[in-house]
Amino acid sequence: MASILLAEDDESMRKFLKKALERAGHVVVDAGQGDEALTELQLREFDLLLTDIVMPVMDGIELARRAAEIDPDMKIMFITGFAAVALNPANRAPHDAKVLSKPFHLRDLVQEVERLVAA
Repeated sequence: MASILLAEDDESMRKFLKKALERAGHVVVDAGQGDEALTELQLREFDLLLTDIVMPVMDGIELARRAAEIDPDMKIMFITGFAAVALNPANRAPHDAKVLSKPFHLRDLVQEVERLVAA
């Protein structure tokens, strides 16, 4: 069981992902914007940050950079339809962050989360 911070601005997607991860036994705190997720990171520890890239106020890459500063041991995974953006070195995303491209099956998400947390 992992403690996961989920940052996703699409409310229906966020609820869907949260429910799937909770069914898999994880504890999930969700946020609709990057700045809200950053506040959560400052309040408690998480095993994994699961974040969309394109969000209002603060995008997922900036959130991931700040998260890595707060807790260098926390795992980071981007869920995005813009994988090339996450993988572009110019964006300075944390180098060990994983990317899961949308669309994906919930089973694949849960498997990737469990692999990443176990590593």
